[in-house]
Amino acid sequence: MKPSPFTYHRPASVGEAVATLAGLGGSGKVLAGGQSLVPLMSMRLSAPDHLIDINGLAELDMVEVTDGTVRIGAGARQARVERDPAVREAVPLLGQALANVAHPTIRNRGTVVGSLVHADPSAELPAVLLLLGGTMELRFPDGVREVAAADFFLGPMSTAVRPGELAVAARFPRQPAGSGSAFVEVSRRHGDFALCGVAAVAVTDPDGAITSARVALVGVGGTAVVVDVTPAVRGSGGDLDPSARDGLVDGHVDPEGDIHATADYRRQLARVLTGRALEQAVVGARNGGRRR
Repeated sequence: MKPSPFTYHRPASVGEAVATLAGLGGSGKVLAGGQSLVPLMSMRLSAPDHLIDINGLAELDMVEVTDGTVRIGAGARQARVERDPAVREAVPLLGQALANVAHPTIRNRGTVVGSLVHADPSAELPAVLLLLGGTMELRFPDGVREVAAADFFLGPMSTAVRPGELAVAARFPRQPAGSGSAFVEVSRRHGDFALCGVAAVAVTDPDGAITSARVALVGVGGTAVVVDVTPAVRGSGGDLDPSARDGLVDGHVDPEGDIHATADYRRQLARVLTGRALEQAVVGARNGGRRR
């Protein structure tokens, strides 16, 4: 199929892009990587009247690593972020999650911010932003506002981006010293969206005792679900018996069945993958983790 007719815009600056969006009254879509939007348009599941192409905006094609955060611009490709050694050192979980996103060809074009704004409940990157307590930068004609990840994802394919706003960057806080992380998922085929996935971050003290443990689950609700599992893991050595593992997630997930998996199967995946991800995160923390 072919997309419905639309008017194409190629702004020369971020300011022009924001002004164009603001003048369209919500009838425009932003094109960055296009790995989600273009297929939807081709199947006519999305039919914007206007397409605003931001690929030529060099100021959005950036990755900034500071003492506190990793700031990723709306033009930065997933493959670039995945391979960046400074990003891997500061936020190991981001690279671990990106390795599970689709295929290398997709990651060569797809953007980190684009995936976040798309807000697919089975996508990996929203879970990472939520788990780490990151923020989104949204620019509008009169300024910029920052929205915490917990307030940004409203539901399936729904975010706090308002008409006339452009998501210009995402900020991922550095993982704390002494932390380990992991991202595990199960899909029908490699590169497919996850039937269920779990991101985990565990923090240990210099003696290897667990001081904090949190997980984020994808594919089991309208948005990624973050659960603080510290009380269940602290003092356990990082090992969980099946009954304790099941109790961690059962009250927090509400999966739906579809042609790919039943709700019960997704719930069982959430239980098993939570234990697996926590174990890997604890091992990573005790083996050196992010010590700097």
